[in-house]
Amino acid sequence: PVRIRFRLLDPALPSLPGCEGLSDITLDAASFAALALPVERVFITENETNFLAFPRVDKAIVIFGAGYGWEALARAQWLQRCPIHYWGDIDTNGFAILAQLRARFAHVESFLMDRATLLAHESLWGREDRPRAADSSRLTPDERSLYEDLRDHRIRPSLRLEQEYIGFGRLEETLKLIHARDDSRRLGG
Repeated sequence: PVRIRFRLLDPALPSLPGCEGLSDITLDAASFAALALPVERVFITENETNFLAFPRVDKAIVIFGAGYGWEALARAQWLQRCPIHYWGDIDTNGFAILAQLRARFAHVESFLMDRATLLAHESLWGREDRPRAADSSRLTPDERSLYEDLRDHRIRPSLRLEQEYIGFGRLEETLKLIHARDDSRRLGG
């Protein structure tokens, strides 16, 4: 069966029976769909190092996305009422994965996949070997603009910024902003 790997980012979240004290958990899709965790936000990242190093976030989990294919997550109806934040590489594949995820969960927001993040890490730019077309209709205007610049090689040919090269401090600052924004929305602000 398809497996979903996730980490509890808040030690106060209840663990699964028999998994007390464990934060890195893998379940089959049906078991994941049946979870009733009191989470207020979900993060998805494509890189295992980022998944394992993801910092503590109150009432949150992080899912190891591992690329394309979101059918297994789509069964988890509880994700429809949870803010979902996606962090992928800044390249055409990263935006294609984001667009595919939004086909299942239209409310997904990207983070650290913006032009400012890309430009701040110019010394770490790499090359995307196999560019991929994305359904740009599922991208926000800013995401679409950056995706098209990457697709059309307007910044540099085959440009790629892998998510694991983004500084941990930048991740922590972004998570604070996400937390404040999600709390404001929940409170009706």
